[in-house]
Amino acid sequence: MSVIPDKPQAPFPDKPKVPAADQTLRILRFLAHQRGPVAAQTVATQLDLPRSSVYHLLAAMESHGFVVHLEGDRRWGLGTAAFELAGGYARQEPLARLGRPIVAQLADRAGESAHLAVMTGRDVLYIVEERAPRRPTLITDVGVRLPAHLTATGRAMLAALPREQVRALFPDAASLSAERTGRGPGRPRELRELLRQTRADGHATEDGEVTLGFRSIGVAVRDHAEWPAAAIAITWPEDAQVDPIRLADLAIDAAADLSRRIGRR
Repeated sequence: MSVIPDKPQAPFPDKPKVPAADQTLRILRFLAHQRGPVAAQTVATQLDLPRSSVYHLLAAMESHGFVVHLEGDRRWGLGTAAFELAGGYARQEPLARLGRPIVAQLADRAGESAHLAVMTGRDVLYIVEERAPRRPTLITDVGVRLPAHLTATGRAMLAALPREQVRALFPDAASLSAERTGRGPGRPRELRELLRQTRADGHATEDGEVTLGFRSIGVAVRDHAEWPAAAIAITWPEDAQVDPIRLADLAIDAAADLSRRIGRR
């Protein structure tokens, strides 16, 4: 007599008591693993959900900022509220705890101050700061938020995002209006060119846009889905005798180390 093998048990055998909540979380998780925005039909097909339900849920999430609808492309991507969740995760310490020894070692090797930041909306939030000996205190202290498009950490993360996502975050000149020293991109076209150069160089730079007299180099920290989970940067006084290429290499190595520790293959 043949024996029929037992059917494998599902990780969560009980049906969700709130199907809409379950479907919403599945959609968010699916979008988070994509390289860029996708069509609603793709979401429905991949998750085996009714298309009408997907549209209703996406509309609800859009009203709360968790997704954005790119009308011209007819695609959906994560919104700024999703970044807020990522920032909340970072504030609860796991990323900071993993990054702190790496940033400290980077500051020692570079002889300059180093920091770790995450994206939250259109800003970056600094979660680790290591000041090098005999270097002045920087504005980039833990808990400080600065406009992402002005900072090396923010530019590094923006350059690692899909271009459609950047357009959703910075659709017009008004979204780029925050400035500190009168420097930095003032139009979306200028930001796109800056990010193009960042991708070509493999790292971001900043020269006096945050604080006059200081420069920075930043590199994105990517997670298992190649999403920019954070960025590491080095900052130094512009009159310091440094080799920017060497500092960029050190930042790239540090970012790669942290990327591996958070699960990037």
